[in-house]
Amino acid sequence: MTETTRERNTDLVPEFSTDAVEVVERETVFDGFFKMLRLRLRHRLFRGGWSEIFTRELFVRDNAVGVLLFDPRREQVGLIEQFRVGALERPYGPWCLEVVAGMVERGESLEEVARREVQEESGLEVGRLEPIHSYLPSPGGSSERLHLFCACVDLGGAGGIFGLPEEQEDIRLRVLPLDTLLAALAGDSPDAGAVDNAATLICLQWLQLHRERLTGRKGATHG
Repeated sequence: MTETTRERNTDLVPEFSTDAVEVVERETVFDGFFKMLRLRLRHRLFRGGWSEIFTRELFVRDNAVGVLLFDPRREQVGLIEQFRVGALERPYGPWCLEVVAGMVERGESLEEVARREVQEESGLEVGRLEPIHSYLPSPGGSSERLHLFCACVDLGGAGGIFGLPEEQEDIRLRVLPLDTLLAALAGDSPDAGAVDNAATLICLQWLQLHRERLTGRKGATHG
């Protein structure tokens, strides 16, 4: 069955859609590096009727792109290390290992953003991009949608310091064996917390599933 003729599984279709929500009032309460809205709204209920009008704050973020850098010949992964203010209380400290990522600017395609961010944050050029997944990181309070890709690149000799100083970016590219990262995903590994952000975890689990296809080596599923 082709993608154009494939039908959605009705078991996965939500009962309600956007027309089951009524936004009564929308107020901007903060507009700085980030934007915050306060909404007064109501929505349809599973038991029938409508909810009472209630208030929620919404953290407004545009679409973003994340790119996993993978060298299929060497079976190595390129991750960036950078300071994250939201990780100040993280046991490993606020410098996190992540996939390359950046916000989508007006008029840019997802692929254009992916290539731009990879060049800025790793100095590498990207050819073909393979889609991994698109998801909402925190739909309980944020509008952001993250689009993930895999880029097969040559990581031989890769590494260094990157980022745009005018955007307070101080980024180090780390090249790590895939098996080391997959072992860190195991719950009983002493390094289990070394990679603990959703985008990177999703990308590594996807790579574990597609490793044999990307490397062309049968049995390349250990780790």
